Amino acid sequence: MRPVTMAPMRPVDVAAREEAQPELGEAVFEIQGLTASYGANVAIRDVGLEIYRNVITAVIGPSGCGKSTFIRCLNRMNDEVAGFRHEGRILYHGIDLYGDGVDPVEVRRRIGMVFQKPNPFPKTIYDNVAWAPRVLGLKKELDERVEKALHGAALWDEVKDRLKRSALSLSGGQQQRLCIARAIAIEPEVLLLDEPASALDPIATSSIEELMQELKRDYTLVIVTHNMQQAARVADRTAFFSLEVDDGGRAGVLVEYDETPKIFTAPSDKRTEDYVTGRFG
Repeated sequence: MRPVTMAPMRPVDVAAREEAQPELGEAVFEIQGLTASYGANVAIRDVGLEIYRNVITAVIGPSGCGKSTFIRCLNRMNDEVAGFRHEGRILYHGIDLYGDGVDPVEVRRRIGMVFQKPNPFPKTIYDNVAWAPRVLGLKKELDERVEKALHGAALWDEVKDRLKRSALSLSGGQQQRLCIARAIAIEPEVLLLDEPASALDPIATSSIEELMQELKRDYTLVIVTHNMQQAARVADRTAFFSLEVDDGGRAGVLVEYDETPKIFTAPSDKRTEDYVTGRFG
């Protein structure tokens, strides 16, 4: 990647994240030697880290380094991709997610996902949130479940009088919060967010970031973002991925993983420093 000519600078929001970091509790995920491939192409190679309960973990790095592949491995979304295979283990509370007898549907119930672009169903606001509980047979007290999820996504006050209106009538930021409500309606433990604010304007982005801080009280969050300022603002821990090129081809590798202020102000690896200061990427 060619160097840029701008003067090196660190994200302006780092100072705001230098307050005491949360104590690390239980490891929800233990990733051990994870390599993921699509056919002959290796997307990520030999990734190992732990992700902790009620912590926001950001995954940053240049385009093509396997960030989305990585988080999609955490709830087996890559199973649907032709040619996907993996090596290594992903332990979720000590259980190998890819082990014999593990139901991918149950994995995705416990580990929800919100995608880059808001993708509400062409249904009412109510039916969007109620869809997954209905599919899973969780129909008891459905109205209360829908209301709780909309409260959790900080959307209830804005939509409570128009639940029967189309979800497509909402603004982009509201649609993304609706997708978060849809994900938490079945009460997962983990939320994976793949560039959840990249398609939103700054005001809607700020709302999503504030919401993430609220959600981490009840959920473990893993967020992929290209926006380093966003990672500095919201994440407790940050994993920096980069591309490694050798005779075997190119693959994403985990370079460094630590508390967010350390990643941005005192990284241990020169590659991390070069990326967060804008020298490459």
